[in-house]
Amino acid sequence: MAAEAGSMAPDTIEQYAAQGVVCLRGAIEPRWLALLARGVEHNLAEPGPFAKHYTPAGAPGYFFGDYCNWRRIPEYREFLLHSPAAELAAQLMRSSRVNLFHEHVLVKEPGTLEPTPWHHDQPYWTVDGIQVCSMWIPLDPVPRETAPEFIRGSHRWGVWYTPRRFVDNQDHPSDDPSFVAVPDVNAHRNAYDLISWDLAPGDCIVFHALTLHGAPGNPLPQRRRAFAARWTGDDARFVLRPGFMSPPPPDDAPASGSLMDSEVFPVVYRSPNICCSSPVTEHTPTHSPPRR
Repeated sequence: MAAEAGSMAPDTIEQYAAQGVVCLRGAIEPRWLALLARGVEHNLAEPGPFAKHYTPAGAPGYFFGDYCNWRRIPEYREFLLHSPAAELAAQLMRSSRVNLFHEHVLVKEPGTLEPTPWHHDQPYWTVDGIQVCSMWIPLDPVPRETAPEFIRGSHRWGVWYTPRRFVDNQDHPSDDPSFVAVPDVNAHRNAYDLISWDLAPGDCIVFHALTLHGAPGNPLPQRRRAFAARWTGDDARFVLRPGFMSPPPPDDAPASGSLMDSEVFPVVYRSPNICCSSPVTEHTPTHSPPRR
């Protein structure tokens, strides 16, 4: 049973719907942050099968990424299944239930120069639906100069961008003709409504799976550890996309087109009064491009 999150201000929920991103101040209690910090050190010491090392040999710093380890790292599992995080996601997505999709850890050690390229998440993922979000939780103070940046309202553009490789900022090969190339945001920053925050441990950023975002490197003399929890809501369905998918579809995933409910994507939260949205009996229309 997950801990209760308490009621969220209606203005915050409306802001998430309009902007595709909000910053929740002091939302994660210190005991949960300490638990996640232990889990990240466990993860760094014992990387999983999907671990990525983005910093080239001989370059300063270290950019590490890994995901889908919650079933083997008990600290991650405890947080994802029992913290108030899933209920926070439910309130923002206006969903009566929340499934865990996966977790993603991103560590930029001091002196790391590699940025996180501009992208949005859902084209990588094996999930369709509007009620899909991420919760980016810093475990260290993160000044705005090294924090993620987001384009306000980009989740409503109706465009799906080709997944980008983090290691070299190039497009992944794609068999989907509806995907288009990510714009060069850094070359035209004044053309976009960018938003970012100075962050302290306890804050978290919640953003829609179609919100464009990126992040600079971490040239500062302090760590930048972040834990991202990925959640889905009432209208989400598991899908198999043509071409590249990340994370790869697990062997025990539900059938394509089905509800996410499964051992690998467990239901973590159900609203006690089902006030946010009606139970889904048909596949709710999504923002996703046509699928073959």
